[in-house]
Amino acid sequence: MIIDSHHHFWSYNSEEFGWIDDDMATIRRNYFPEDLAIELDENSVEGVVTVQARQSMEETAWLLQLAIENKFMKGVVGWMPLRDAAIESLLEKYSHNPWLKGVRHVVQGEPDPEFILGKAFNRGVALLKNYGLVYDILIFEHQLPQTIRFVDQHPEQQFVVDHIAKPNIRNNEIENWSKNLRELALRPNVACKLSGMVTEADYWHWTEAQLQPYFDMVLEAFGPSRLMFGSDWPVCLVATRYACWIQVVNKAMKQLTSEEQHQIFYENAVKIYQLSAS
Repeated sequence: MIIDSHHHFWSYNSEEFGWIDDDMATIRRNYFPEDLAIELDENSVEGVVTVQARQSMEETAWLLQLAIENKFMKGVVGWMPLRDAAIESLLEKYSHNPWLKGVRHVVQGEPDPEFILGKAFNRGVALLKNYGLVYDILIFEHQLPQTIRFVDQHPEQQFVVDHIAKPNIRNNEIENWSKNLRELALRPNVACKLSGMVTEADYWHWTEAQLQPYFDMVLEAFGPSRLMFGSDWPVCLVATRYACWIQVVNKAMKQLTSEEQHQIFYENAVKIYQLSAS
């Protein structure tokens, strides 16, 4: 059984999805639940956690509505204006929605290197634990030092690092990323997703051997109890197929027991995001 802890839906337009550059032109199109359902059926994936792609409450509401309509959607990590004075009332409003499991902000795109340490932003994050919501951390590896300081402000908040903090796999850089991610992993309230790795490598020339040291490091740092499988579909399609990524992660984790593999592919997502079987 598999829970895909990280994927997206979107209605494509060039203004809101400017990050999809010419090298990623293959995903300049709409991606809706019916498109993903085909992949899930072919790969025995039981359910998914859908993650925001646009920073708008309109998208969060849309994703929550899709979850009502599609049984395989087990949870949503949406976006909310965490710096806004109205954040508490918004959290109160949406806390009764059983599909809202977490919140994410695209910190990787913020020009201010200290954004994640901002007072208003942290006031908003501090409220999430009161509603049982996870905070997904989306950063590049050079933002890890600030992220460690950020996490230390919220010892009771559950955090999940997306895409193993986006190391520079394309150039086989590992030392600084490894040092800082190991430090972050010392915090027991932080988990990590095995996702987004092929798109940090060369889309057309990455190899499993190139990825293996990164897999080995996060497994050592977090252990099988704090890692989750994620496809990052449809973004992953610029570099691999859905089924191929499942196979790559399977091979990278082959030294683990079947129980440990089950944790990574299923149990941890259910536990951390408090997913329902219904």
